[in-house]
Amino acid sequence: MTDPGDVEPAAQPPDTREMRPNLVGSAGVSLRPGRMSDVAALCGILRDPEVVRWWGDPEEPSEVEAKLLGDSYAVLLVVEVDRQVAGGIEYWEENEPAYRHAGIDIYLSSNWQGRGVGTQAVSLLADFLFDVRDHRRLTIDPAVTNLRAIRSYEKVGFRRVGVMREYERAPDGTYHDGLLMDLLRSERRRTS
Repeated sequence: MTDPGDVEPAAQPPDTREMRPNLVGSAGVSLRPGRMSDVAALCGILRDPEVVRWWGDPEEPSEVEAKLLGDSYAVLLVVEVDRQVAGGIEYWEENEPAYRHAGIDIYLSSNWQGRGVGTQAVSLLADFLFDVRDHRRLTIDPAVTNLRAIRSYEKVGFRRVGVMREYERAPDGTYHDGLLMDLLRSERRRTS
């Protein structure tokens, strides 16, 4: 006979409200869970030449949908400015206890680049990942030549860890270096 205390509880599905929050910053910047009606706008932003420059070939609508619905390794949130879709920000989590941390990626329409929106969005998501998801360390990995993004991440408190040589393959087949940056909970700067 099995002792009821020896039976493992059934795995509970993650609380999607906890994983897909509504986060509000200053200057009209907010992050929210996406809806199917956002797929076209996000795919349009992913085709923006200034986004393609850093993100490469745009994701298929089905990939964007999967991230919005939670059917992907990454959680995608919509970046809004004054209720207008400005881009997407996503995170993924390594939940192995010995290596627990999260990674962030962001893309913004060229209309919103260079205006502090990215810094605000990354700061909001970093606070959420530290305070709600209880991570100690976050990573982000811009292209070494994406100086605007690097400056933005440094404003949040991310530090340069090192160059990842030939990190990503560009659409033309050449390889580009990436910059690994990380942020520890104790080092964050609140900008939101």
